[in-house]
Amino acid sequence: MKLRFAFAVNNENKFQKMHFGDADKYLIYTLEAGNMILSSEEINNNKLIDEEHEHGSKRKGDAIIRFLKEKGVNVLVSMQFGKNIRLVNKHFIPVKISLEQLDEIIDGLIKHQHWIMDEWEHNTSGYKLFTIKSGILKTSVDK
Repeated sequence: MKLRFAFAVNNENKFQKMHFGDADKYLIYTLEAGNMILSSEEINNNKLIDEEHEHGSKRKGDAIIRFLKEKGVNVLVSMQFGKNIRLVNKHFIPVKISLEQLDEIIDGLIKHQHWIMDEWEHNTSGYKLFTIKSGILKTSVDK
């Protein structure tokens, strides 16, 4: 089985300490046969939905969920997640990273792919939050 990852990055393809939904764009990678392959770069046109009224709005979260489901994404990768993590973890596995270098992040995801694959195959929603630093930690998303 293939997994598809959406990396939340800025316009320079760098991770920043911002919530997943506030990213400028998403790099969509497919993990296939132990290799991460860049499938597409997608501008986050939902970034500003309701931001002037409510940060982390449900409307914005739902729009991003629909968009990434259309792209076949299973896993979200970001330095931070906001309150909409309680929406997105019903559809995607959230992975919080602390590293900033793309190659190091990809190596970490490949190294721990069996944990992520196991989560995808054995749950149908309410996915756990994975945190990758030097190792990997799996925790429940607070309600």
